[in-house]
Amino acid sequence: MSGETEFLLAVEGLTVSFDGFKAVDDLSFYVDENEIRVIIGPNGAGKTTVLDLICGRTRATAGSVKFRNTELTTMKEHAIVRAGVGRKFQNPSIYEDLTVFENLEISFPRGRSVLGALTFRRSGEVRDRVEEVARTIFLHDHLAMRAEYLSHGQKQWLEIGMLLIQDPALMMLDEPVAGMSVAERKKTAELLHRIIQGRSVLVIEHDMGFVEDIAHKVTVLHQGRVIAEGSMEKVQQDPKVIEVYLGH
Repeated sequence: MSGETEFLLAVEGLTVSFDGFKAVDDLSFYVDENEIRVIIGPNGAGKTTVLDLICGRTRATAGSVKFRNTELTTMKEHAIVRAGVGRKFQNPSIYEDLTVFENLEISFPRGRSVLGALTFRRSGEVRDRVEEVARTIFLHDHLAMRAEYLSHGQKQWLEIGMLLIQDPALMMLDEPVAGMSVAERKKTAELLHRIIQGRSVLVIEHDMGFVEDIAHKVTVLHQGRVIAEGSMEKVQQDPKVIEVYLGH
């Protein structure tokens, strides 16, 4: 299991047991640079647990998670973030009473330590970066708007922007289009294709139309194990995948 890897993310033999139940069971998969990888599978397949393991929220019982050849399973959550792994949860955690600009500004990496926050000034560099990210997430015309007045989809985009401004090399999104309108889902697909210049995105999703729009490669989980992997077209025709989905 040792040795250098060409992959951005190499997950090998990853296992986690909760009271003897293996939520993730000897899981291996590899993500390339500039790749959108989508993990699909029925409820209870272990999808969110995989993200929890990668970002250090849950400790692995066995196995390895290497990010650019750095072992993550022994690192603390904040160190994993600093190494370049960003995570967005299912519910947007934005600051409702701040403007779009302030939400993005507060997420800019310099402001994270106490000292950084005290010496933090609204420099041209920060403003430029905020405006650049706001354009990417379709919110440039809403910079002065308080976040509470954004639509559900716009709040999701803002949270993606709050991750993006930290410039992670790997971005993990848990069901980013849940509750979105069809138009917002289309724009979110466009957004993800925009942001993979120089980074990879790992997405958990139930919306198969959206998966088709975005995925370079799909990994199908069932009971904590990989049962199929490849293009959306390939996994949709896999008898095991059909059985698992029809069984649910």
